[in-house]
Amino acid sequence: MSADRINYHATAIVIDETGMLFVGPSGSGKSELAFSFLTEAQRCGLPAALVADDQVLMSSQDGHVFVERPESIAGLLELRGSGIVELQSIRSATIDYAITPVAHPQSPRLPPENEWLDLPTGNRLPLIRIPLSSITPYGKFAALAQNLFKAKGK
Repeated sequence: MSADRINYHATAIVIDETGMLFVGPSGSGKSELAFSFLTEAQRCGLPAALVADDQVLMSSQDGHVFVERPESIAGLLELRGSGIVELQSIRSATIDYAITPVAHPQSPRLPPENEWLDLPTGNRLPLIRIPLSSITPYGKFAALAQNLFKAKGK
């Protein structure tokens, strides 16, 4: 691993060229939520792949967040309490959003606006909260991400 890459505790996926980094404490549901996103996107016919589960090698390239998978965990995702599953995966991706799972009873009705996650690379990502109990978590993300683009005038 080169000196400019940071081993970061997170799960990363890509759906239809949009990179997502699932963040939160150990046991918070990052892997389960990422798995839900992947399966929902695939049911909708969107290209979707795992980059890495539990740890990513993160760097900043041209002002963007870039992640790579450690080869020792390529294609593996842990579903807590169920075991490890093998998924289609890609070696690396540019990340566009950070997502944090929240337990429904702990979710505020309206989370803070324009929330950002500061990363150890010096980059920031828009942070989106998705309740673990959501029936269509990727659909909820897509709606919230679309609102972020509108708010930024894109």
